[in-house]
Amino acid sequence: MVKARSAGSRLLVDDAQVVRASALDVARQAGVSSATVSRVLNSPERVDPHTRARVLEAVRQLRYVPHGAARSLRSRRSWMIGAVVPSFEYALYARTTSALQRRLNAQAYSVVVAEHHYDLAKEMSVAAQLIEHGVDAFMFVGLDHAPELFALLEEHQRPYVLTWGADPRSPHPNIGFDNAAATHAMARHLIALGHRRFGLLSAEPQHNDRARARGAGLRRALREAGLSLDARHIRYAPISLRAAEAAMSELLMLPDRPTAVLGTNDVFGVGALLACRRLGVRVPEDISITGVDNTELGETQQPGLTSVATPIVEVGSAAAEHLIARLEGRGWERCLSLPVQLVFRTSTGPAPKLRRSMR
Repeated sequence: MVKARSAGSRLLVDDAQVVRASALDVARQAGVSSATVSRVLNSPERVDPHTRARVLEAVRQLRYVPHGAARSLRSRRSWMIGAVVPSFEYALYARTTSALQRRLNAQAYSVVVAEHHYDLAKEMSVAAQLIEHGVDAFMFVGLDHAPELFALLEEHQRPYVLTWGADPRSPHPNIGFDNAAATHAMARHLIALGHRRFGLLSAEPQHNDRARARGAGLRRALREAGLSLDARHIRYAPISLRAAEAAMSELLMLPDRPTAVLGTNDVFGVGALLACRRLGVRVPEDISITGVDNTELGETQQPGLTSVATPIVEVGSAAAEHLIARLEGRGWERCLSLPVQLVFRTSTGPAPKLRRSMR
């Protein structure tokens, strides 16, 4: 993964001079033709695995990097893909981008990463800059984007795919999962445990369709059960443990605090656990807490955080496959929705009143 354009081929340092390894050097070392080296680097699927492995080992030993400008002139591509994410600080976006990068690297593409801090005007500006630098295609996070962004991509004929959300009604290609279904299923689980008073810890929903959809999933499950979400039991905060702990502390100080709190990601869920620990509120005896995304952060807590496993790595790999297919002129799906799964741990239990009646 790179954050700027490569500077060209690396340099091999000799005692007396600096020598740039060439494709011919790689061919000689691997015992193949220079045309085979080119095929391995540009169309690896067309070369048998044994030969491909010999060439790549020679590339590694010689530290050869193709000359980017010449390669771009031949192919009319930069072989760079832009991954534009809301924030580098949220680790799960990095996991999706890492999966994207691994698959693209296997096809000799590089990944250029940029962030926009949930600012759609900034996202537009970043995309324009990357287009100026010749980026071939884009991966974006979420389904919320300015119409001007799509107009820009269409004008410059840049393939793109939206990720982390799946909507078959969208005119834009998207790969992700049903965020509303994730929290809907979790809320139904908590309702079945006897909970009737719910709280929500979430990122600000503006320009964040994941947060909006996850909140909507909770509300829909409550409506179906004849319940509602009290506005006093909702807290929006930045995605950080400190902010989540502070928001949960406010909920715990209410005279009619919730008996179950749903965090729209595991950061909010773990921050809620920290607040309970600090204030002496027992989990799950006094209150149940859940998250979304099923991270190691939640899994390693005491008690372990009940969460929803989301396919964030698979989304990155599928996004890479989608973009490669479009750049190579092959068929592609407009919408791919991957499944989510509830993961039950010990941060959830029967509602306090129901728990007392079971003794």
